[in-house]
Amino acid sequence: MTQSAISAPEIEAVRRKAAGSSFYSAMRLMPKAEREAMFAIYAFCRAVDDIADDGVGTRAERHGALDGWREDVKQLYAGGAPGRAAFLAGTVARYRPRLEDFLAVIDGMDMDVAFDIVAPDLATLDLYCDRVASAPGRLSIKVFGMEEGPGFALAHHLGRALQLTNILRDLDEDAAIHRLYLPREFLAEAGVGIGEPLEALANPAIDKACRALARLAHGHYEEAGRILAAKPKGNLRAPRLMGAVYSEILRKMEAAGWAPPRRRARIPKAQLAAIVLRHGLRA
Repeated sequence: MTQSAISAPEIEAVRRKAAGSSFYSAMRLMPKAEREAMFAIYAFCRAVDDIADDGVGTRAERHGALDGWREDVKQLYAGGAPGRAAFLAGTVARYRPRLEDFLAVIDGMDMDVAFDIVAPDLATLDLYCDRVASAPGRLSIKVFGMEEGPGFALAHHLGRALQLTNILRDLDEDAAIHRLYLPREFLAEAGVGIGEPLEALANPAIDKACRALARLAHGHYEEAGRILAAKPKGNLRAPRLMGAVYSEILRKMEAAGWAPPRRRARIPKAQLAAIVLRHGLRA
């Protein structure tokens, strides 16, 4: 297991991979120092996510790799040798994101490593969303300059909204690696059996389960919108833009439905540019 830090070329590769995405559009709206800090957080999240998702190595080996990241991040905060986490030193020193939130992200990725998540109950799904989406949000609000009260509330709701939207958009890609994040309660209400993910997604009744999850996502978007409308302290352009883009993706999916065959929802570049102008440039 290598202990070398993520290199500058690797950070640049992460940046190129993000180019053209709504995340990249949001980051471009930020001042340079904040933008670089956000790319560092994003690079960390990508690194541990790749361990969970790339399928390289046994589950035990991938768990060990995540444990290595845990130790590196802990050492960074303890003043020891941070290994691969050294590239986060500037971000941690300047913005003081919490150690527990970096560790929560790793815990979320470890949920995917421990076993293939198939039809979790709502409580387990909420925990997963908190770790893989709201925890990065809690790291980010420190960079945005938000106070913890409204900032953590925003991370709670917007993180969950974005993650639930991603789950609905990535149904087929996840099923191909034997994952299905739709909650078992919604599947049962729709009359969809819990078995092989690909078989579940072939059932036209899957649309009902997906619409129930979409309603849950809308509730979180609405709560996030209320927090943003109160104009708390901080640079709110990036979270406002991310909410606008992903809620539009959700609306596109709802209009098309989730019954097979499905097509991955996308926002054309021209429409994305219009959303950036409408939401991202507001102070």
